[in-house]
Amino acid sequence: MDIDSITSRQEKAIVSFLKVYGANRAKTARNGFSFLPKPTTLAFMATELDEIPGKKAAYHRMESALYILAENQHCPPSLAELARHCGLSEFHFQKMFKRWVGISPKRFSQYLSKEYIKTLLDEGIKPLDAGYQAGLSGPARLHDLFIHTEAISPAQYKARGQGMLIHYGFHESPFGNYLLAVTDKGICHLDFTDSSQQQTLFGLSEQWPCSDLHRNESMTEPVHQRLFGKMSEQPEQISVLLKGTNFQIQVWQALLRIPYGQLCSYETLAQLAGRPAATRACASAIARNSIAWLIPCHRVIKKIGESGQYRWGAERKKIILGFEAATHDKNNTLPDA
Repeated sequence: MDIDSITSRQEKAIVSFLKVYGANRAKTARNGFSFLPKPTTLAFMATELDEIPGKKAAYHRMESALYILAENQHCPPSLAELARHCGLSEFHFQKMFKRWVGISPKRFSQYLSKEYIKTLLDEGIKPLDAGYQAGLSGPARLHDLFIHTEAISPAQYKARGQGMLIHYGFHESPFGNYLLAVTDKGICHLDFTDSSQQQTLFGLSEQWPCSDLHRNESMTEPVHQRLFGKMSEQPEQISVLLKGTNFQIQVWQALLRIPYGQLCSYETLAQLAGRPAATRACASAIARNSIAWLIPCHRVIKKIGESGQYRWGAERKKIILGFEAATHDKNNTLPDA
């Protein structure tokens, strides 16, 4: 929804939003921080949630709540404020949040802090145990997936995807709407959409300029459900098809060696890729990754502990890092609400 298209009938939702966060804005201003909701957040508040199908409404609510927590990590909103923002009772909001993340919103905000991220970085990458390598690494949403990679052949790379059939579709997730593209070899593109669908689709056609692109949500929906549907009782295997130079593919495969819930620096990634002197080149290869989340370039941060920039937005990177840390922390080392 375009913020400019909001009607008078929807003003109450925006007014309610501003009242709820008025106190937080004052507190953050006193502490040297600023709180300014994004136009997309205001547009979400103006959306009539009862007009959105059940699962889509849950995706929208989770996305909105996660962004509010990320934007206000220095002065987190209360459970009541978050629930009111999402149009739910405190009980139902807490239940929904825990179903997705496994912990309370208050504790999740602690995983967003620079101090916690720096702690993870200082711990370094722990060796992958046999269970993880076999894809048997516990009940969290992404780390029960075993990522199988396959690179296109040099001939296919030169032909720029000619003769390949790619089905694509647009879907919702707790991290935002995204474009998903699949081939008979696996996922070839996953792009979070912060612009129009047409602009996002341009990125897919630019990546695979000579391929045959077909919009077909019936083909992409089963894959979407494996990524963002209910937690699987058995580990899933997800196949991805990589298109890049030999060096880029080497770096992307090194990213998959960073375990779920852990982080590394750009220097460490260069070592994992077998090119310890190529830190800047590794950073460039990260920027060329076209399969968000599954190829986990978000797990690479600066040495000083700052999460840094991200092709799909710094706030989204922070949210994904917090989500992975929270769902991976089996020992519940941080206090819950």
